[in-house]
Amino acid sequence: MILHDKNLLNNLALIEEAETLQNGGFISKEQAKIIKNVLPSFRSQSNILVRLGFFLLGSFLYLSICGAISLIGLSGEDFYFKICCYLFAGVGIIGAEFLANQKYYRHGLDDAFILGILLNIGFAIAITTEGYEIIIAVFVAITSFLTYRRYLHLLSMLVFCLASSAVLFFGMFEIGDIGKTILPFVAMLASAGIYFFTKNRIKSLTGWYYYNGLLLANSFCLILFYLSCNYLVVRELSFELLGVDVLPGQDIPFAFFFYAFTFIVPIVYLIQALRTRDRIMLWISFAAIGFSIFTIRFYYSVLPIEVALTFGGLVLFVIAYFSIQKLKNKEEGLTFKPDRINNSNAILNAEALIVASTFGMKPEVKTDSPMDFGGGGFSGGGSGGSF
Repeated sequence: MILHDKNLLNNLALIEEAETLQNGGFISKEQAKIIKNVLPSFRSQSNILVRLGFFLLGSFLYLSICGAISLIGLSGEDFYFKICCYLFAGVGIIGAEFLANQKYYRHGLDDAFILGILLNIGFAIAITTEGYEIIIAVFVAITSFLTYRRYLHLLSMLVFCLASSAVLFFGMFEIGDIGKTILPFVAMLASAGIYFFTKNRIKSLTGWYYYNGLLLANSFCLILFYLSCNYLVVRELSFELLGVDVLPGQDIPFAFFFYAFTFIVPIVYLIQALRTRDRIMLWISFAAIGFSIFTIRFYYSVLPIEVALTFGGLVLFVIAYFSIQKLKNKEEGLTFKPDRINNSNAILNAEALIVASTFGMKPEVKTDSPMDFGGGGFSGGGSGGSF
């Protein structure tokens, strides 16, 4: 299913690992350069600004091709309007296939054509079905999943996650008020199930090609799980979807559960992230804790905003200070010391020997000097006599 050459994908992984080792000081810049020169690789861009520039260039190219087709097809009027987005999606497929065969990967040009496929498929289905949301979401989800599988395009996986969530939501809307009522619980269970599924897939993954996509889907499920039963989200959606207007002194059904969920889940995320040293979950837990505080202040303003910010800053300072004092002397596990990958030279020589043996770099050979220094003793330094 993967269109790209797997040998080039493996080489890309080695080159990225070499850059990591270079940044950590394990190998020198020259050794990393040797690795890049020896291993064939894709035409890719690691600089996000340069990649964005190529994306804009690719978008202009895409639009130019579609514009030329439109000039030819405008005579068809209504019929052309119904099929134009399918034609534009076909242009995106042809462009993506061509660029992939030309070894473009994560370059910017390929991003423009792949995202163009998804955008035009969405518009095409919307025109055909006259805006039937669930059908649009289903086709976008299928298309984005296929583009991810074929081109290993990470943004396609993000689109797949969003479109799949939309399929779930619109599917529950189709049931009626019962579906809208149980939507938070269904979304919570679905995200939890997919989270554990992707977690197991990551553990059993033999090749690295789909690792980043599974990790993105896994992290997306963590966010969806928290938002599905967050009190603010549930209360606002209850008003928008069911017309539930909470009067003073009243609250939404199962309010106690949603309050508890809003505060317990971020703490569970935080504890689990510290226990497993999962950096992504740690950042998600911080964001969830902040949103939980915002949720309460959105409905209950206990303190003036300036007092609350000052008090919150003091609490964070105290937590940070005592955490640093407790962790600064730890050598392993959770520690405040710098990451060794960025600051250690302990295995510099070992890595250099590995690189040298892999790429045929020979060690320096000492040669006899043509200059005769005489025959001094140990402390004579070649002086010919006593010191």
